[in-house]
Amino acid sequence: MTYTNQDIEFCTAEEIKAFQNEKLKDALLYLSEHSPFYQRMFKEKNINIADIQTVDDLINLPFTEKKDLQLHNQEFLCVPSHKIIDYITTSGTLGDPVTFGCTDSDLERLAYNEKKSFECAGLKPGNIVQLMTTLDKRFMAGLAYFLGIRKLGASVIRVGNGMPELQWDTINRLKPDTLMCVPSFILRLIEYAEQHNIDYRNSSIKRIIGIGEGLREQDFSLNLLGSRIKEKWDVELYATYSSTEMGATFSECPNGCGGHVHPELIIVEIIGDDNKPVKDGEVGEVVVTTLGVEGMPLLRFRTGDMSSKITDRCDCGRYSYRLTPLVGRKNNMIKLKGTTIYPPAINDVLDNTPYVVNYVVVVQNSSAGTDEVVVKVGVATPLPVDVIKDLKDRFRSRIRVAPIVEILSPEDVNQINNPANNRKPIKFIDNRRNK
Repeated sequence: MTYTNQDIEFCTAEEIKAFQNEKLKDALLYLSEHSPFYQRMFKEKNINIADIQTVDDLINLPFTEKKDLQLHNQEFLCVPSHKIIDYITTSGTLGDPVTFGCTDSDLERLAYNEKKSFECAGLKPGNIVQLMTTLDKRFMAGLAYFLGIRKLGASVIRVGNGMPELQWDTINRLKPDTLMCVPSFILRLIEYAEQHNIDYRNSSIKRIIGIGEGLREQDFSLNLLGSRIKEKWDVELYATYSSTEMGATFSECPNGCGGHVHPELIIVEIIGDDNKPVKDGEVGEVVVTTLGVEGMPLLRFRTGDMSSKITDRCDCGRYSYRLTPLVGRKNNMIKLKGTTIYPPAINDVLDNTPYVVNYVVVVQNSSAGTDEVVVKVGVATPLPVDVIKDLKDRFRSRIRVAPIVEILSPEDVNQINNPANNRKPIKFIDNRRNK
């Protein structure tokens, strides 16, 4: 088939669908020949991959779940160990971490993915990106970003996370135009700059690409975190969504209307509670099938992330569908006093309360068997307000209901946030017996 554009994202929706149908057949054939896990699944479920001709036929195949990766990790590997170039593990946010083996081809795919994502966010050769993520501790993201920036032909400054003093020293010395980091850390950078008389508004920084945290609401307006950054620092803000399992990143374009999907790298379904596709624009669980992965490809993997799909052509010219900002994780949904909420909405309030130093959100069963939310907050002193009343007012204004608030010392909260041998800080604990 001949396509109207060399970049499949700019081809018509019909061309993209036809393209992905063929890519899906290739992926299924590869799994049937090389994956012990999927070979067993196809046999046990009496699946004939020849019956799966289009993306729409995926609903006839079982899901792959996180527990499958945890229980049968090695069975997902499709190549002999000597072909693995890099070993990566997930953060273990929802249980035991999972190891992924990447071949040389997979690392090239990662570089290509990030190159396209950076291009989507407006980067080009000549840009200088200050990378504020780790490249060690078996972490995929930092490595992927480095490879993508290199492939794009832009410059990268590997500073790592934290250390506001070093970040500003680097900005002043090397004049990067782009920062890539967790968005809430930007507030710490601004605070440090204000305390040390750094004229950050007139620095070289023109663009911030956020990872790991949302910057927008479902209608694409800036959320509290995004608004607070923008009010302080008038730079371009871009949000991204990615995960180790997907081996792909969905980045906003300058229009800021959702993360663009790269059709040559991944197929995305949005699934409802009945395990069937929801209508475009409706929120459901993100389910992915990876394309072009050699080491550990996945078929219909349930991410647990809740989002919706937008299929209208974007003003940037791309026809590839987009994903709205994540609502939260399916397993983390909370029903508090009749209101459905996800932890990110609670986090957004706490991240944007000036006197909150750190916090952890705990959900548990109440004596009546309903969901009960306790927010343990470390606060700065001295306090100018009644913290509990002020926080509850902020919660009611934002999410209509208020959780229980407990005030602790920042040191006590920090011990909860950072237990030994945990790579990511813990901000959410689910102690419910039945979810």
